[in-house]
Amino acid sequence: MVTVLFVTDRLPDGFELLRHAADGEAYNMLATLAREWASGENRFDRPDEALVAANDGLALAGMGAMTRDPHLEGSLRMRRFYVAARARRRGIGRALANALLERPATVGRQITLNAPHAEAARFWESLGFIRDERDGHTHVLARDFSHA
Repeated sequence: MVTVLFVTDRLPDGFELLRHAADGEAYNMLATLAREWASGENRFDRPDEALVAANDGLALAGMGAMTRDPHLEGSLRMRRFYVAARARRRGIGRALANALLERPATVGRQITLNAPHAEAARFWESLGFIRDERDGHTHVLARDFSHA
Protein backbone atom coordinates (compact mmCIF):
# COMPACT_ATOMS: atom_id res chain seq x y z
CA MET A 1 0.00 0.00 0.00
CA VAL A 2 1.39 3.40 -1.02
CA THR A 3 1.04 6.31 1.40
CA VAL A 4 2.01 9.85 0.42
CA LEU A 5 2.83 12.30 3.18
CA PHE A 6 3.73 15.98 3.09
CA VAL A 7 7.15 16.64 4.67
CA THR A 8 7.32 19.70 6.89
CA ASP A 9 9.73 19.59 9.80
CA ARG A 10 12.28 16.86 9.07
CA LEU A 11 13.27 14.54 6.26
CA PRO A 12 11.47 11.19 6.56
CA ASP A 13 12.84 8.00 8.08
CA GLY A 14 14.71 6.08 5.41
CA PHE A 15 15.80 9.22 3.55
CA GLU A 16 19.51 8.40 3.73
CA LEU A 17 18.94 4.91 2.27
CA LEU A 18 16.87 6.41 -0.55
CA ARG A 19 19.53 9.08 -1.17
CA HIS A 20 22.24 6.43 -1.38
CA ALA A 21 20.12 4.48 -3.88
CA ALA A 22 19.77 7.62 -6.02
CA ASP A 23 23.50 8.30 -5.73
CA GLY A 24 24.19 4.72 -6.82
CA GLU A 25 22.26 5.37 -10.03
CA ALA A 26 24.18 8.63 -10.58
CA TYR A 27 21.11 10.75 -9.81
CA ASN A 28 21.95 13.76 -7.67
CA MET A 29 18.48 15.10 -6.92
CA LEU A 30 18.30 13.70 -3.39
CA ALA A 31 21.88 14.70 -2.57
CA THR A 32 20.92 18.22 -3.64
CA LEU A 33 17.74 18.03 -1.56
CA ALA A 34 19.73 16.88 1.50
CA ARG A 35 22.31 19.64 1.09
CA GLU A 36 19.69 22.37 0.63
CA TRP A 37 17.60 21.06 3.54
CA ALA A 38 20.60 20.91 5.90
CA SER A 39 21.73 24.43 5.01
CA GLY A 40 18.20 25.83 5.21
CA GLU A 41 18.49 27.05 1.61
CA ASN A 42 15.35 25.15 0.65
CA ARG A 43 12.84 23.63 3.04
CA PHE A 44 9.95 23.76 0.55
CA ASP A 45 8.08 25.96 2.99
CA ARG A 46 7.56 29.12 0.97
CA PRO A 47 3.99 29.80 -0.13
CA ASP A 48 2.83 27.29 -2.77
CA GLU A 49 5.84 24.98 -2.26
CA ALA A 50 5.73 21.42 -0.92
CA LEU A 51 7.82 18.29 -0.41
CA VAL A 52 6.21 14.84 -0.44
CA ALA A 53 7.40 11.36 0.49
CA ALA A 54 5.87 8.02 -0.51
CA ASN A 55 6.03 4.93 1.63
CA ASP A 56 5.43 1.52 0.13
CA GLY A 57 4.44 -0.41 3.19
CA LEU A 58 6.93 0.64 5.85
CA ALA A 59 9.79 1.62 3.52
CA LEU A 60 10.41 5.03 1.99
CA ALA A 61 10.03 4.46 -1.76
CA GLY A 62 10.16 7.93 -3.31
CA MET A 63 10.15 11.68 -2.93
CA GLY A 64 9.23 14.71 -4.96
CA ALA A 65 8.78 18.44 -4.55
CA MET A 66 7.27 21.56 -6.04
CA THR A 67 8.83 25.00 -5.78
CA ARG A 68 8.39 28.34 -7.39
CA ASP A 69 9.92 28.30 -10.84
CA PRO A 70 13.14 30.35 -10.67
CA HIS A 71 12.84 31.44 -14.31
CA LEU A 72 9.12 32.17 -14.76
CA GLU A 73 7.30 34.55 -12.45
CA GLY A 74 4.11 32.97 -11.10
CA SER A 75 4.94 29.46 -12.32
CA LEU A 76 5.65 26.39 -10.21
CA ARG A 77 8.23 23.69 -10.88
CA MET A 78 8.23 19.97 -10.14
CA ARG A 79 11.65 18.90 -8.86
CA ARG A 80 13.69 16.48 -6.77
CA PHE A 81 11.67 13.45 -7.94
CA TYR A 82 13.12 10.04 -7.31
CA VAL A 83 11.53 6.61 -6.92
CA ALA A 84 13.66 3.68 -5.77
CA ALA A 85 14.38 1.17 -8.53
CA ARG A 86 12.66 -1.60 -6.52
CA ALA A 87 9.46 0.47 -6.41
CA ARG A 88 9.21 1.72 -10.00
CA ARG A 89 6.28 0.96 -12.28
CA ARG A 90 3.96 0.62 -9.29
CA GLY A 91 2.26 4.04 -9.37
CA ILE A 92 4.49 5.67 -6.74
CA GLY A 93 5.81 8.44 -9.00
CA ARG A 94 2.27 9.16 -10.18
CA ALA A 95 1.02 9.28 -6.57
CA LEU A 96 3.77 11.75 -5.64
CA ALA A 97 3.08 13.95 -8.66
CA ASN A 98 -0.69 13.89 -8.14
CA ALA A 99 -0.34 14.83 -4.46
CA LEU A 100 1.50 17.97 -5.54
CA LEU A 101 -0.60 18.76 -8.61
CA GLU A 102 -3.93 18.42 -6.80
CA ARG A 103 -3.15 21.12 -4.24
CA PRO A 104 -5.14 24.36 -4.47
CA ALA A 105 -1.86 26.29 -5.01
CA THR A 106 -1.61 24.86 -8.54
CA VAL A 107 -4.99 26.05 -9.82
CA GLY A 108 -4.49 28.42 -12.75
CA ARG A 109 -0.71 28.14 -12.52
CA GLN A 110 1.78 26.97 -15.11
CA ILE A 111 3.77 23.94 -13.91
CA THR A 112 7.20 23.25 -15.40
CA LEU A 113 9.91 20.63 -14.91
CA ASN A 114 13.25 19.38 -16.15
CA ALA A 115 13.23 15.76 -17.33
CA PRO A 116 16.88 14.63 -17.29
CA HIS A 117 16.49 11.60 -19.56
CA ALA A 118 14.06 9.85 -21.93
CA GLU A 119 12.49 7.60 -19.27
CA ALA A 120 11.68 10.62 -17.10
CA ALA A 121 10.30 12.49 -20.11
CA ARG A 122 7.97 9.59 -20.93
CA PHE A 123 6.74 9.48 -17.32
CA TRP A 124 5.95 13.21 -17.21
CA GLU A 125 4.37 13.14 -20.66
CA SER A 126 2.04 10.36 -19.44
CA LEU A 127 0.81 12.86 -16.84
CA GLY A 128 0.01 15.51 -19.46
CA PHE A 129 3.26 17.46 -19.61
CA ILE A 130 4.43 18.47 -23.07
CA ARG A 131 7.96 19.11 -24.30
CA ASP A 132 8.73 22.82 -24.15
CA GLU A 133 12.45 23.49 -24.00
CA ARG A 134 12.79 27.12 -23.02
CA ASP A 135 13.04 29.32 -19.95
CA GLY A 136 15.16 26.74 -18.10
CA HIS A 137 12.79 23.77 -18.33
CA THR A 138 12.12 20.82 -20.65
CA HIS A 139 8.37 20.32 -20.09
CA VAL A 140 5.26 22.24 -19.14
CA LEU A 141 1.89 20.91 -18.02
CA ALA A 142 -0.68 21.23 -20.78
CA ARG A 143 -3.66 22.87 -19.13
CA ASP A 144 -6.66 24.79 -20.35
CA PHE A 145 -6.51 28.10 -18.47
CA SER A 146 -9.63 29.50 -20.12
CA HIS A 147 -11.73 28.23 -17.19
CA ALA A 148 -9.26 28.94 -14.37
